Amino acid sequence: MNSPVTTPQYTGFLGTLDRFFQITQRGSSVSRELRGGLVTFFAMSYILVLNPIILSGMDSSGGFLGRGTEANIPAIAAGTALVAGVLSLIMGLWANYPLALASGMGLNAMVAFTLVGASGLTWAEAMGLIVWEGIIILVLVLTGFREAVFRAVPAQMKTAISVGIGLFIALVGLVNAGIVRPGGTPLQLGINGSLAGWPALVFVVGLLVTIVLMVRKVRGAILIGILSATVVGIIIQLFTHLGAKSEENPTGWGLTIPELKGSPVSLPDFSTLGQFDLFGSFGKIGFLAVLLLVFSLMLADFFDTMGTMVAIGGEAGLLDEEGNPPRTRQILVVDSIGAAAGGMGGVSSATSYVESSAGVGEGARTGLATVVTGLLFMLSMFLAPIVELVPSEAASTALVAVGFLMMTQVTEIEWHRPEIAIPSFLTIALMPFAYSITVGIGAGFVTYLIIELALGRVKKIHPLMWIVSLLFVLYFVLGPLQSLLGV
Repeated sequence: MNSPVTTPQYTGFLGTLDRFFQITQRGSSVSRELRGGLVTFFAMSYILVLNPIILSGMDSSGGFLGRGTEANIPAIAAGTALVAGVLSLIMGLWANYPLALASGMGLNAMVAFTLVGASGLTWAEAMGLIVWEGIIILVLVLTGFREAVFRAVPAQMKTAISVGIGLFIALVGLVNAGIVRPGGTPLQLGINGSLAGWPALVFVVGLLVTIVLMVRKVRGAILIGILSATVVGIIIQLFTHLGAKSEENPTGWGLTIPELKGSPVSLPDFSTLGQFDLFGSFGKIGFLAVLLLVFSLMLADFFDTMGTMVAIGGEAGLLDEEGNPPRTRQILVVDSIGAAAGGMGGVSSATSYVESSAGVGEGARTGLATVVTGLLFMLSMFLAPIVELVPSEAASTALVAVGFLMMTQVTEIEWHRPEIAIPSFLTIALMPFAYSITVGIGAGFVTYLIIELALGRVKKIHPLMWIVSLLFVLYFVLGPLQSLLGV
């Protein structure tokens, strides 16, 4: 974590920014906010490449997202950038929180492989369910239910959520960089237990640069690490002409190839916008099936955001004594709008990104950093070729570094108390092991409830913890339940 700095006294336009975003009050500076917003953008920019890949398949009617006769990658990328940009701007300006939004990983996969692939919905019908999910969550926020659930969670469980997310994003970074892969064991180092290929070298160089700069307390360590790795990647690609990673080319680049092809500027295609159908799915698969699908989407979105919000606030030092961030209601409202906006934009549910912690690791403490990230997403609609120059192997170094920063909070958990330690352990362990933030939170909640019951402390359990834990039990058996009901 960055050491405290003495912030300057701003005047004029910078003074206005300082007062509006409470920059000095939160112990930050304009330069740190700008740098943090830039780092968050780079850490999140992979979604501009990955979301179009996931949402590019054919639906049951033979159509594609973007209303074309073939996969419209540029249109999905432009829609993804637009939705991320607008929502991040709203989060920064209204909620004043260093938390950016974009199409959610996991949620987009559920849209593509469960709603469209397994359930046989068209892309428009699947996006319609995303809109319904967003509307329902927004209602829960406006009635105070979502915030009440968040405040009902014990403080040390919130700390465990933050630590678990740290391990989760570190694993995401290692997987995206190809350092950790499936193999003879569930996961292994690189290829057959060895690091092989130039992209692995790019990641290692970037991570080592970041580590050295962090221990020497150099500001901008994470950003310098990303840029250093990117430069190395561009040079390597210039001489080796590596292709993308595949079964035939396991040592190729992961999500993006660091080379510029053609013009660095292109006009955006917004043909995914408005591609949603609110009622078609009801006639196709029935009300009960729709209800269960929306419920599973909502539960994943609901608690992923809660965990992310806590993790960011904990790393930034913005949580109160009960582990709650400032302007919790505004943060949750923007995130809820993001789900519906993502569906309306035809690019899947937009949600708060834990990668925002990369910017917090660079010193971001206010919404100004999120505004910077939002503006960069808006700009990326026109500069997609330049954004794609940053390989995932370079961007992933930030996730591993921030995973360490978030892991340091583990000392705040009272490990000598099993009633707290066991639910905390399961929360932390299952996030990376199950590759799901929601699963980790759910396991911790259910275990906490059972332990409190076993100790005879029924009165200590908040009523909302009963409701949420029972919902998580339903979530964990959703597959068998759907099979039993023939859904």
